[in-house]
Amino acid sequence: MHPTLPVQQEHAEPPETPGSPDGSDGRARLAALDGLRLLAALMVVAYHYVAFGSGAWGGPPAAVFPTAHLPASYGWLGVQLFFLISGFVICMSCWGRGVGRFAASRVTRLFPAYWFSVLAVALVVRLWPVPGETPRARDIAVNLTMLHSPLGVTPVDGVYWTLWVEMRFYLLFALIVAGKGLTYARAVGFCVVWGFAAAVAAAVDEPVLDQVLMPEDCWYFIAGIAFYLMHRYRPNLVLWLIVAACFLVAQHDLVAAQTRAEGYMGHRVPHWPTAVLLALFFLAVGAVALGRTHRLGHPWLTAAGALTYPLYLIHERVGWLVIRRTAGGVPPAALLTALVTGMLLTAWLVHRLVERPLAGALRRGLRRAAAEIRAG
Repeated sequence: MHPTLPVQQEHAEPPETPGSPDGSDGRARLAALDGLRLLAALMVVAYHYVAFGSGAWGGPPAAVFPTAHLPASYGWLGVQLFFLISGFVICMSCWGRGVGRFAASRVTRLFPAYWFSVLAVALVVRLWPVPGETPRARDIAVNLTMLHSPLGVTPVDGVYWTLWVEMRFYLLFALIVAGKGLTYARAVGFCVVWGFAAAVAAAVDEPVLDQVLMPEDCWYFIAGIAFYLMHRYRPNLVLWLIVAACFLVAQHDLVAAQTRAEGYMGHRVPHWPTAVLLALFFLAVGAVALGRTHRLGHPWLTAAGALTYPLYLIHERVGWLVIRRTAGGVPPAALLTALVTGMLLTAWLVHRLVERPLAGALRRGLRRAAAEIRAG
């Protein structure tokens, strides 16, 4: 399992569609979040292409990129930034909506680009196979459900593991959306109860509780929710205490996460930059919550946010395949630049030609189905 992200985040949609970062009134764009999401995605891309021990370059990353490999070695932290933003955005997208609309929004947001990416990556790696890494047809089929991780099925692309983390967060959050709907008090209570329950799960080391409560990852989602409550209402001592507790626990748990990342990279790196980057992530999202970034409304940030999810889904195995087939004939820096540019262009095409039209069709179909179910 790769210690890299998800992850799945929201991008620009009309106000009536859950998932788009809103402004102080719940409708204006928070473009800074889009910029942070692209930053997180590029961190993960750098980690996989420059620091990860994939063997694609034909030699150790430190030898191929003697300068860049060290900063890229911290790119796995893009996962934590994604989860932090996800807590903020999901809380925003749920406000004033029932559990049915919330569920439909998650399906239309997650699956269109994912379905395409699973099939596209599987096709590429089957056409140009790497020994021992060619996905089987039955595994590809299970991957399309996004339930491959809990079912123990090999993912078509290693980065897809974070989608199961996101889905579990959505299911937990749906518990407070159901019934009376999401309120300020219920959101705060959810944060406190989830945090304490996750600490208990870590203490008893029970696999079922670990799967449900996610004691390693929950702190980012909880902090993101608290930041959104600051944004929607105003900061107070309770919300600051929640954020502070999440940061303190998260920085401690990142020691183990960094050890796993070092195992994939094949080299050790200092720990102190990990803590510094985590603090910067919290400060950045906090700045958004407090309205310090309201002037960053540039259209290119919104466009950048739209690229994040497709870029994450397609970059890893396809990128490694391109590197394997071209490394040696092209200078590494030139190849890396061309590859990242190509992946960004591909992500834009997936967003425009696949994600947007398919999401619209899926949304309309789900609305019709929901109306028929309600009508009996």
